[in-house]
Parts: sequence; structure tokens; C-alpha cells
Amino acid sequence: MAKPRLSIMPLAHFEGLELPRYQSKEAAGLDLQAANPADEPVILKANGGRALVPTGFCMAMERGFEAQIRPRSGLALKFGVTLLNTPGTIDSDYRGYSRT
Repeated sequence: MAKPRLSIMPLAHFEGLELPRYQSKEAAGLDLQAANPADEPVILKANGGRALVPTGFCMAMERGFEAQIRPRSGLALKFGVTLLNTPGTIDSDYRGYSRT
């Protein structure tokens, strides 16, 4: 079976970041980096603060596939950083919010 193709288009605020990639040989998924500007730190208020955190890229995948965004277990356990709709599903036909 052929591997599904994923197209990634970096945006202006992606500069200096790495493309999503596997961090180890046995990793189940790709790791993302936050693309917020250094002079605009993401600050979450205590007790459930929320924020949109940009990835700095747009992506498109083959029809019939999905991408999922999940919290890192270490960040969730140590700092309570998680996702509102875990896992966050991105359908192959989604063309939505982008911070340009």
C-alpha cells in the first residue's frame, strides 16, 4: 500500500522553524512547533486559559485521510497544557482558519 501524501505550505511566520517530523524511530506521529512571534508569547491564564497557537503552515492531505493534533503527555501532566477538542481532527477537505 502506498503511503498517503501530505502537502505542507509554510506561511510567513514559519521562518526559522522545522517542518513537522518524527522525533524518534518508533514515534507514532509528527511533532509540531509553535510559530508565535518571539515578541508575542502565548500566556495561558490559570484555571483553563485558552489560546490559539499558530503552526506557521497550511497543509492538505489526500481525500479519505485525516490529521489529528494531540497534546504531548509531558506538557499535559506537568503544566496542564492540552487541546480543547482532543484529538483535534483535520479532515482532508477542511480549508479553515489561518493566521497570515
